[in-house]
Amino acid sequence: MAEPADYPKELEKGVRLKDGTRVRLRPIRPDDDSRLVAMHSRLSRDTQYQRFFAALRRLPPDWAHDFANVDYHRRLALVAESRPGGTEEPLLIGVGRYEPTDEENTAEVAFVVEDPWQDKGLGTILLLELLRAAEARGMRRFRAYVLPDNERMLRLLSRHTHILERKTEGGVKEILFARGPGR
Repeated sequence: MAEPADYPKELEKGVRLKDGTRVRLRPIRPDDDSRLVAMHSRLSRDTQYQRFFAALRRLPPDWAHDFANVDYHRRLALVAESRPGGTEEPLLIGVGRYEPTDEENTAEVAFVVEDPWQDKGLGTILLLELLRAAEARGMRRFRAYVLPDNERMLRLLSRHTHILERKTEGGVKEILFARGPGR
């Protein structure tokens, strides 16, 4: 599929994970909707629950369509893809996204990394690259909603961002943060 006219090609890059594996980061495209559904089907129930606060058997196609269609400014998602075993079609293995909020210059962020790719530094890479892209588009503050037992995400934010505010409501931690210094 042809890239959308406003597709930010400058956000494409190859990255190396902690174990030396190379993966490709790029902005999401409208034709990624089916790959999002496929990635979701490979997530463990725990990972699904940590991302969506529910274990969804299948990512609804209308959600996938909405997630894959962004304006690359107010709404942006970066995907990580790999070609395991030299497959012709790359697989999506991670997604980091931001969405606008009602607060000026503040975006809500969310991340998911497929289970076999966790603990390899991909979440950190997605976080830092997404925050850089968001800041280049005028976002200065970020909000994340995290389940209290999602220790990976809580550690990730604590290590790589400047936490401005934390509160827990309805069993969900709401964290307001800015990009960390030197990141």
